[in-house]
Amino acid sequence: MSANATYTHGHHANVLSAHRWRTVENSAAYLVPHLRAGMSVLDVGCGPGTITAGLAELVAPGRVVATDAAEVVLADARRNAEAKGAANVEFAVADVHDLDFPDGTFDVVHAHQVLQHIADPVRALAEMRRVAKPGGIVAAREADFGTMIWYPEPEAMAPWLDIYDKVARGNGGEPHAGRRLVSWARRAGFTDVTASASAWCYATPEEREWWSESWGGRMRDSSLADKAVAGGHATREELQRVYEGWKEWAAAEDGWYSVVHGEIICRA
Repeated sequence: MSANATYTHGHHANVLSAHRWRTVENSAAYLVPHLRAGMSVLDVGCGPGTITAGLAELVAPGRVVATDAAEVVLADARRNAEAKGAANVEFAVADVHDLDFPDGTFDVVHAHQVLQHIADPVRALAEMRRVAKPGGIVAAREADFGTMIWYPEPEAMAPWLDIYDKVARGNGGEPHAGRRLVSWARRAGFTDVTASASAWCYATPEEREWWSESWGGRMRDSSLADKAVAGGHATREELQRVYEGWKEWAAAEDGWYSVVHGEIICRA
């Protein structure tokens, strides 16, 4: 993420809770068949590093470098790596638009839920391509907010997606990133692009409670809420009602939620 981009979600506890839930298994399974022991990996926008730790285990003793724009998040990633015994991981603050690595450094360059938030995803993918070895892999996975569906549909919950869309686009982001990955990759100079898709689904009582607190909570309490109010997209009272709508959804015994992600494997 560059200095000109704004991370819409911020780093509130209910945001980081969702980030810490992510693993290689639930968020990067499409990449696993391409990983081998001894590979070098750059994990761009690693967040709290829960995916990073899984990548490190799969390519050990290969070198893994985890980068993020926020030093405070890297501190969390370091702790998670230590807890997992991932001794082959290094950490660095970095701008995905201008990576401080020589050409052709890594076998695999990976980004999860990064490109939707940044000012220039095509430039970012071109930079990821630059630091990948010839024949190496650039992999990215992005949610597509246009595919988010849920049941039941409490009236109070309904405005959240439109509010989020306005805030994210106001920050220069692209909430429909999942469907655009192939286009962005080709514009970045890739000619060998394999696309796929996978979904997250939340339906158990525990999943619904956690997911509603993550998203309902950030709509009310995080920097996303602050930006929604500052931008005139919602009042605090409206955001409180949205939160209550999320909790109503979570309490429904037949509650169900899913979001599709676009995925790409690009050969450098």
